[in-house]
Amino acid sequence: MGPRDGKLSGVDIRRRNNVTVAGRADGPVVVLAHGFGCDQNMWRLVVPTLAESYRVVLFDYVGSGRADPSAWDERRYGSLEGYAQDALEVCEELDLRDVTFVGHSVSVMVGVLAAAKAPERFSRLVMVAPSPCYIDDDSYRGGFSAEDIDELLESLESNYLGWSATMAPVIMGNEDRPELGQELTTSFCATDPDMARVFARTTFLTDSRKDLKTVTVPTLILECRQDVIAPREVGAYVRDAIPGSRLVTLEATGHCPQLSAPQATAGAITDFIGAA
Repeated sequence: MGPRDGKLSGVDIRRRNNVTVAGRADGPVVVLAHGFGCDQNMWRLVVPTLAESYRVVLFDYVGSGRADPSAWDERRYGSLEGYAQDALEVCEELDLRDVTFVGHSVSVMVGVLAAAKAPERFSRLVMVAPSPCYIDDDSYRGGFSAEDIDELLESLESNYLGWSATMAPVIMGNEDRPELGQELTTSFCATDPDMARVFARTTFLTDSRKDLKTVTVPTLILECRQDVIAPREVGAYVRDAIPGSRLVTLEATGHCPQLSAPQATAGAITDFIGAA
């Protein structure tokens, strides 16, 4: 059965999404989902801490990392629902229940969609540097004007490698630690440009604010003190949109605290699961 014919067999799903599992086989389940231009390797610094207590499941979306590129379908991955289906099929194949879904950046809203589709599998959400909409709108501040996003996408589509080299260090922040920006640049550049263009448009043009109202599980929102991609107004907006959610501001800068402040990120996740 091919990727466009419906649900794949279990072996194919594990290979398709490069699924890896770490930690305690009998522990509570934590699924880590990466953002645009990245792969599961971006979580490597938080995995050792989480693996002490949890069963940690990682995967790559099709079009990213070491996922099977032959499974790529522009129609499926032209919307966040396609990425949510990847996450759900991984959870179904491993028969995961009581999942804490930890999404970074665009994967935050992927997790929201997945939890709405299969609420029986998800018990908590952790939102790392979330943004349900990147474009400013009336009283909402997403961090970019519509013109900003148009220019960003035009630059990305005309010269993806050049865009990656310029934007990755800006997204990462932490100018005093250039190796972090270089790592993100390398990750971006390793992504197939055609697939990246589709994922970028899906990421930056989707307005998922209405989907926040579907969240009914305990939710932790992790933001950084400074983040050019997801300003702190966004964290406050998400907190206010999800009743009972908890917003924590990490002593970190940039858009990838799992790399720049891994211990603080892992500690916040562990504290939340223990308290939820």
